[in-house]
Amino acid sequence: MAIDPAFASPERTLVTGGAGFLGSHLCERLLAEGHEVLCVDNFYTSRRSNIAHLLEQASFEFTRHDITFPLYVEIGEIYNLACPASPIHYQRDPVQTTKTSVMGAINMLGLAKRTGAKILQASTSEVYGDPTEHPQRESYRGNVNFLGPRACYDEGKRCAETLFFDYRRQVNLRIKVARIFNTYGPRMRPDDGRVVSNFIVRALRNEPLVVSGDGSQTRSFCYVDDLIGGLIRLMRTADGITGPINLGNAEEVPIRELAEMVIRLTGSRSKVVYQPLPVDDPLQRCPDLTRAQELLDYRPSVPLSEGLRRTIEDFRERFDR
Repeated sequence: MAIDPAFASPERTLVTGGAGFLGSHLCERLLAEGHEVLCVDNFYTSRRSNIAHLLEQASFEFTRHDITFPLYVEIGEIYNLACPASPIHYQRDPVQTTKTSVMGAINMLGLAKRTGAKILQASTSEVYGDPTEHPQRESYRGNVNFLGPRACYDEGKRCAETLFFDYRRQVNLRIKVARIFNTYGPRMRPDDGRVVSNFIVRALRNEPLVVSGDGSQTRSFCYVDDLIGGLIRLMRTADGITGPINLGNAEEVPIRELAEMVIRLTGSRSKVVYQPLPVDDPLQRCPDLTRAQELLDYRPSVPLSEGLRRTIEDFRERFDR
């Protein structure tokens, strides 16, 4: 792994979307490593409870702010995670979703330019659309319906990547771009519509687990701790390593098998029922992690069964409060 020679001690780090599922875990990890963290969020889909345990730490600061408006702070590193990431949430206000990806990127890139900060963009596997290449390499240009209901997210993230690389070419900004695949773990919202959280919630309530299609479509699921480690490793690389780099887990699981695993781990009486596939829902989604392994020594270590067990326990605790 090529480490940035300038990386010697933790800097003041900005995390946009820092009160969200991924953002709160990232803030937590950065604080544990000695960083001073500025968390920015507008609570559109995130929750204050995700960061409540961090508020008393002297090295943690929270500011409520929408990144579609400029932000004026002094900062050394920026992790740009702000954007609704589940279809239920990003389709609720598709215009705002696109603005968050595009205007948010412009504002954060402008901040990085002014302060000289290194900046990482949390992009997404959704830029690949419904892929015709499997697994997906970073060189694959995708198969996206840019007029469909998911386009506000897919195309917004694509445009953000374009902006990052244009800033790199035009003003030599220090950028990193990570393409994040399906990630799960504690602090997922129970109403986010994602398959892992949806299955766990319904199983804990002994309700039917609804599988789209025949359940043979596959996904790969990365536990949040592994993903956060990948983001930090990417940020610490030398300036010549910009990405995009896939981050996730390359182990594929059919959705039907995932449903059965959740039922078994929860001890639920739920049954699996089937419904038609939603529009533009990809049949396969799995990262090629060759570049991440070679450049970051990135190797996810938490097995799906163990990650699900931890996530189920987190949901149980929240439901019991």
